[in-house]
Amino acid sequence: MRAPALHTDLIMENIVPHIRNSLLVCAFALAANTANAANTANTANAANPAAANPLSVHVLDLQSGKPTAGIGVTLEQRVGADWRTIAAAITDGQGRIPALYPEGKAVDAGEYRIVFKTGEHYARLGQPSFFPRIPVEIVMDKATAHYHVPLLLSPFGYSTYRGN
Repeated sequence: MRAPALHTDLIMENIVPHIRNSLLVCAFALAANTANAANTANTANAANPAAANPLSVHVLDLQSGKPTAGIGVTLEQRVGADWRTIAAAITDGQGRIPALYPEGKAVDAGEYRIVFKTGEHYARLGQPSFFPRIPVEIVMDKATAHYHVPLLLSPFGYSTYRGN
């Protein structure tokens, strides 16, 4: 039995234009969605000053799987061989500090240290903890970037990473 012959002329005349049109429709839809997302982000930043802040943190309790409210957090900046505290805040009901960097201050490229005061938290709960404080040192090198630092916490261990 012979394989049926391909009719490339028929394919080129009838199918290729439909594929080209479908690709154009997809490209226009993608461009419209991208523009809409940019406008939404700009509107959100204008309506929510924390969205424009370059640094946020989030603390999650690994034992319960829930956000950890009430954790004291300080932000320090390296100045020579020393650390200088430039901000302090407490995690909200969702375990977040959405705007830890000082408002209205431009980001100076350099080393920063975020100190999570976990010992105070566990003392309030009446639980022992191995870590009285968890210092997380980071480099902020771009004034236009957003830095998000989640902390996954338990009384005897922790993990952190650069989030988004």
